[in-house]
Amino acid sequence: MSERKTVSMSQSFAVQENIVLPGDTNAHDTMFGGLLMKHIDETAAISARRHCRGSVVTASNDGVHFHQPIQRDDIVVLESYVCSVGRSSMEIFVKIMTENCTRDEDRNVAAISFLTFVALDQNGKPTEVPLVMPDSEEERLVFGDRDIRKHARLKKREETNMLIHSLHANRHPA
Repeated sequence: MSERKTVSMSQSFAVQENIVLPGDTNAHDTMFGGLLMKHIDETAAISARRHCRGSVVTASNDGVHFHQPIQRDDIVVLESYVCSVGRSSMEIFVKIMTENCTRDEDRNVAAISFLTFVALDQNGKPTEVPLVMPDSEEERLVFGDRDIRKHARLKKREETNMLIHSLHANRHPA
């Protein structure tokens, strides 16, 4: 049995930048949450693919935790990297920042999100991924809480499975 390779978290780093146009906003002139979620999933998928050097599928999204609204005309910067791994799963951290060039402000963290992806082999089956090692202070901070997030994710999956089972058992005939 071979030992798993360990790689730096920065190897999976991805960035996506977009300007929030009028068609990207809701009645409050803030970015549609669904559009942001699409960008989050895309950026996280790039990080997951870079890490495992193969195909991936989104397994879960722990949610988007908003800190401040994203306004029309803001530049939205998404940064992502693999912050923890299982055997075939990868947890990706996405930091969503805003930049308003007209006010010459620094970037502000608007939201964060954690997603889980699974690496797939050529047959579409889960395959082993390299381990990760944090380098920066931010990476060490995010890496340090991985077990707490994993426990919460497993508990949520169990609750969801129980609800789905109950819904299926109580289904009304058509």
